[in-house]
Amino acid sequence: MATFAWRGRNTRGELVQGQLDAVGEGAAVDQLLAMGVAPVHLAVSTQSAGQATDNWWHRLNRKAITVEDILVFSRQMYTLNKAGVPILRAFAGLQASAVKPAMVDLLKDIRASLDQGRELSVALGRHMVVFGAFYVSMIRVGEMTGRLTEVFLRLNEHLEFERDVRERIKQALRYPTFVLIAMAIAVVILNIFVLPVFAKVFAGFNAELPLITRGLLGFSAWMLAWWPLLAAGLIAVWVLLRGYLRTPEGRYRWDSRKLKLPIVGDIVLKATLARFARSFALSSQSGVPLVQALTVVAQTVDNAYIGSRIEQMRDGIERGESITRCAAATGVFTPVVLQMIAVGEETGELDSLLFEIAMMYERETDYNIKGLSAAIEPILLAIIAALVLVLALGVFLPLWNMGQAAMGKGG
Repeated sequence: MATFAWRGRNTRGELVQGQLDAVGEGAAVDQLLAMGVAPVHLAVSTQSAGQATDNWWHRLNRKAITVEDILVFSRQMYTLNKAGVPILRAFAGLQASAVKPAMVDLLKDIRASLDQGRELSVALGRHMVVFGAFYVSMIRVGEMTGRLTEVFLRLNEHLEFERDVRERIKQALRYPTFVLIAMAIAVVILNIFVLPVFAKVFAGFNAELPLITRGLLGFSAWMLAWWPLLAAGLIAVWVLLRGYLRTPEGRYRWDSRKLKLPIVGDIVLKATLARFARSFALSSQSGVPLVQALTVVAQTVDNAYIGSRIEQMRDGIERGESITRCAAATGVFTPVVLQMIAVGEETGELDSLLFEIAMMYERETDYNIKGLSAAIEPILLAIIAALVLVLALGVFLPLWNMGQAAMGKGG
């Protein structure tokens, strides 16, 4: 398989050019003729070995494509499609205006796929890691229904919601994270540098130390003696845990436990259900059959436990049961939401009510996120107070006892 650079004229006599992959020149010519292009020039696209050697370092260090990049891409494609710009010309303009090298390469590959006669959904599907199954499926639906412009707009709104929720959660957890990191660093410094000094001082007292002091000094001595093994153990546990969470069973168990965590579990549940409702409404509004829509949505909720419940809904609908009954059987929706789904199913306005459900969950998620820091701060203060109390008692209690004994002896 080789890459050929070609120039030719289309059925309107316009000069066009691009690149395509083929096993040989004959196959490349056949592809161009099938695309309605009369080839004028065809040559193997070559790249010098020096350039390939130089590029590996840049590719390793260049910035990856983020959600913000796909968000901007969706908004630009919506605007260009709405203005009636042909899709090949739209991608050529986006490629010329892109600044991030990774995005330039992505647009270049998609454009090359379109030049070869592939559909847009197929071209995007070659980069499933970047776009995701839901994005590609929605583009495919837009192509089949002729509503590609509207699909790009809906995808832009969907990605904006995802980004806003993610940023609000990060902002709410930033302060507690910094506090926990500072506490961990303080504990390490105290055990390595401070407590050993006090251990030498207490050793000269030749007196029995309080239990809490002996515990602190014992932990400090153990940490000093076994810190390489402790560090290796923590790294091993982290690697094994990450590997387990990447397995289907591990991810399912963790996603199920996340929903039951204190304080944050309710936020995760409501944000996931908001994502489900918006994705389901968007799919249904675009004309996707219910079974297919639920199959795609189950992959986009980013929670294996909720995804399995959505697949349970899909299986029930395939058996001919109503959406309301299948949703109630999952056990994850509130009675208010089930009532709204029932009304939407009876009136045929399920899309609108699903959007209402999504906005309701989004408002509740936003409200809970705003109170997340306020709920975590008392717990952090209690942990810090307990840590300071233990250290203070462990360090100063022997000094206090020795001082009292010296005063009594002197008296």
